[in-house]
Amino acid sequence: MIWESELCRVVAVGDPDYPGFCRVILNRHVREMTDLSEDERIRLMHVLFGVEKAIRALYQPDKINLASLGNMTPHLHWHVIPRWRDDRHFPNPVWATPQRAHAPRRLEIEGRCLADQIINALRTR
Repeated sequence: MIWESELCRVVAVGDPDYPGFCRVILNRHVREMTDLSEDERIRLMHVLFGVEKAIRALYQPDKINLASLGNMTPHLHWHVIPRWRDDRHFPNPVWATPQRAHAPRRLEIEGRCLADQIINALRTR
């Protein structure tokens, strides 16, 4: 776990093909965004955007994918996925069939650095 509040938590996925890949997971069980109060939606989006901002600053990906599917796990959570033009799946989703056998190795930044960057991003609005 990278960060936690009373509303949600941020966890690192640990996928070597996608360093910085995180999930923002709601602490209480709900299935959909519309199950949240307006205040909870605003606070959750603040966390989601803070995580995106931190990943962009540290990893400098070409793109960030944000996904909230819940088809396999019907519990509200968001995937924050850094993407590069030469990653294994680009331009397709990371869950699709890989387009290439290998992607360039990317620097895996220490989890504490990512946590610090996320905390700093969440302090600013």
